[in-house]
Amino acid sequence: MEAAVAHAPPDPALRRSLRPNHAPAELPGTRPWPRGLAARRQPRAVRCEPCRRPEAARLRPRASAAAQRDGGGAAAGRRKRLAVFVSGGGSNFRAIHGAALGGAVHGEVVALVTDKPGCGGAEYASSNGIPVVVFPKSKSAPEGVSVAELLDTLRGYSVDFVLLAGYLKLIPAELIREYPRSILNIHPSLLPAFGGKGYYGLKVHKAVIASGARYSGPTVHFVDEHYDTGKTLAQRVVPVFADDTTELLAARVLHEEHQVYVEAVAALCEDRIVWREDGVPLIKSRINPDVYT
Repeated sequence: MEAAVAHAPPDPALRRSLRPNHAPAELPGTRPWPRGLAARRQPRAVRCEPCRRPEAARLRPRASAAAQRDGGGAAAGRRKRLAVFVSGGGSNFRAIHGAALGGAVHGEVVALVTDKPGCGGAEYASSNGIPVVVFPKSKSAPEGVSVAELLDTLRGYSVDFVLLAGYLKLIPAELIREYPRSILNIHPSLLPAFGGKGYYGLKVHKAVIASGARYSGPTVHFVDEHYDTGKTLAQRVVPVFADDTTELLAARVLHEEHQVYVEAVAALCEDRIVWREDGVPLIKSRINPDVYT
């Protein structure tokens, strides 16, 4: 359970249009398309176009919990401190960590939290000098910590934001209260479709194909006390082809996950998230502050 800036359309209303990306090279493991289908093949993904700034009265900028801890500013100064939660290989975690090391994200991964201490994400963290915290405590992970201990640990690392990257456990309410509007998740479908308890990994893509949906794609959203019901921050649209397999669709969606999640985290770390009066989060363009996505 786990936006790109373009020229704004002339209409100031909050509307989105879809613009295809350039078609990419074939992903590894793909196969030739049957005659007749290849000619109709669509681009891999499309992005949501940004819109011009809405009426000022409709936007009520609110500082994130991290900005409040900074004294209301310092977005361009101190790098934000990130804790990433994973349960598997952690490919989104690796993408975020790489972007932070490369400067695309003004933050630093200071802790990795996992419910599966032997997973690929935990091994990657250990090999890169990132502390690994096991949560929750269980029969298979007796070294795990309690909720109170987890909160103390995150405070000890001065964590600003929590990022879920394939973490399959429900986040405790205490953590959500500790980090209001400061916890993000990436989910491999266009929420609210194909979300909720039990919808994760290949199960999501299998359900999308079985439904006959023509489009899918990842969603970055803020986390609340339920599975996949928090406010959407960013999405990418990926076409579902007529003869898709679960694995092929999963690979295309994952490719977009790595890009859209990094972009969303970059905006979060730069305090470019603005909350509309109705509670919808928008990303302010780094280049043009009058443009939102």
